[in-house]
Parts: sequence; C-alpha cells; structure tokens
Amino acid sequence: MTEDPRQHSPAAERNQAPLLDQLLRLLPASGQMLEIASGTGQHAAHFARSLGGWHWQPSDPVPASRASVAAWCEGLPNVAPALALDVLARPWPVPAAGFDAVFCANMLHISPWATCAALMQGAQRCLLPGGQLLLYGPYLEDGVPTAAGNVAFDADLRQRDAQWGLRQLSDVLARAQDCGLRLQERVAMPANNLLLVLRLV
Repeated sequence: MTEDPRQHSPAAERNQAPLLDQLLRLLPASGQMLEIASGTGQHAAHFARSLGGWHWQPSDPVPASRASVAAWCEGLPNVAPALALDVLARPWPVPAAGFDAVFCANMLHISPWATCAALMQGAQRCLLPGGQLLLYGPYLEDGVPTAAGNVAFDADLRQRDAQWGLRQLSDVLARAQDCGLRLQERVAMPANNLLLVLRLV
C-alpha cells in the first residue's frame, strides 16, 4: 500500500474556519491567489473548496510539503500544482503583477527575519495594483500585553533556532511600507493571532 503523503497540522485545522470567514468577507467573488509557505496544504484545500471563483496557487520550498499539498487538494479544479518557491530566492517563479491576493500564514516566526523583507518585495512584484497581502500569525505589539501563551511560544521558538521568534508588528509593517504595502485592517483572531490585511498602493 502506498503511504499517504498528507501531513497534518492541528493548528491549521483549528484556524481554517475563522480564517475562511475573514477571506469570504475580504475577497471579491473571484481572483488569482498565491499562497506562500503552504505547508501541509490543509488551508489551500479548505479555502479553495469554499472560494470556487478563486484560482489557488500553492507554494512551498519543501518537497514533502508540496506532496502533501497535492494529496490534500486532489480533485480540486481551482488549485494548481504547488510551486517550489523559496521567498529568499529571486525572482519568484510566478508572473509579475499576476495575482489579486497573496496569503501567508505562520511563516515569519519560523524563518529568518530576512524572509520578511523578501516576502514584501515578492508580493510587491507579483500583486496587481490594489492587490492584498494577507498575513496570519502571532505578533508582538508595542503597548499591547503579550499573552502568556505567546511569550512561551516565542521562547520555545528561539530555543529551537536563534533566527526564529515572534516578530514585532511595527517592524513587519515598516518592511511592508518600504514596498508600497499599507495596512488596511488588523483583525484579531482566536488564540492570540492576527490577520493583517495589507494593500498594494
């Protein structure tokens, strides 16, 4: 029997429903979506089923993750095969000004800080004018007490890799502004996460 390549993320399973609620609110009826760091593929499969007017382009630098995406999304006509895309490698293997939106969940805190600027630069290149960059995950905010769970999570991440850790929201938004991406909305999400809606101006 062939081994099932599908990977499973409990966090993705928990957050996919509240995230979909926001995508349904924020996005028009149809468009082209690029997902960065698709991971298991659970998000791509869940969102593409409910956003039938959207063509979903997953991506991930890890071959096992791309195999998992393919398995989760099998049979979905609006999901393309996952691209081998590393945000730090330029140029990204996608067309310039080819997407209405870019979605990225839970990448910035489990990758080197350099990926933040690279993500913004890549989004600037591949988004259509007025397109949205949707970022989901935990952040540190000036003047906002950090939840105990996020403090512990940050310490655990930094112990596992010194280049990892929760990012200061003001630093992330500064990198975005450098690339013409302006914060349109900050949405508080369950489990002390945020959805940041950035628009290319």
